Amino acid sequence: MLPLPTVPFWSPAEVEGALAGALAHLERGGVLAYPTETVYGFGTAIDHASVESLVQLKGRPPGKPFLLLISDPHQVHRLDLHLPTFAAHLAARFWPGPLTLVLRGGDGRIPARLRGPEGGVAVRWTPHPGVRRLLAAYGEPITSTSANRPGVPPAVVATEIVEQWPAAIQRGVLHVLDGGRLAPSPPSTVVDCTGRRPRVIRPGALSAATLRLCVPELVGDA
Repeated sequence: MLPLPTVPFWSPAEVEGALAGALAHLERGGVLAYPTETVYGFGTAIDHASVESLVQLKGRPPGKPFLLLISDPHQVHRLDLHLPTFAAHLAARFWPGPLTLVLRGGDGRIPARLRGPEGGVAVRWTPHPGVRRLLAAYGEPITSTSANRPGVPPAVVATEIVEQWPAAIQRGVLHVLDGGRLAPSPPSTVVDCTGRRPRVIRPGALSAATLRLCVPELVGDA
């Protein structure tokens, strides 16, 4: 019997019912498709083999890393990532929310595929309630990248993923959590915190002016 193409992941009861299967899939090194506060994402555990599964599924070129989703800031410290004072201020003010911080550290804990050209690791505390519940149950961060093929807009409904990756779903490589249709929204703002001053490297939902109310030394515009 072929696996069901998607698993309901909308109401609190559906989220609870989906946890066991989703966690088992992550433990097996599989790729999970899930809703976020912006678009649908793909994610895995952060070990090397799991990340490579995601690389193969997405056809990701070298030098283009995935970010990490966390369920609470303590996971940043458990990964030995460095949170400078200005980054801590940004996290305290805007997490959970559409802010991604690129942090130094994590040596020996985080695969090279998760590091950008500057050597940092991108991290976001997601406000999506279902994914936060999943991450809390899992107890570890998961990787995140948009669920789409190159040149195709990121998925905003689970059926778009089913249409693009039917073979991966049938093989059991991809497990899809269906959180319904997501409302259009801008991506997270990405701030590089690996240098002496925070720097906006991707404009997004939070403007530079808003971020400077918290950290006046921020450079770059969004």
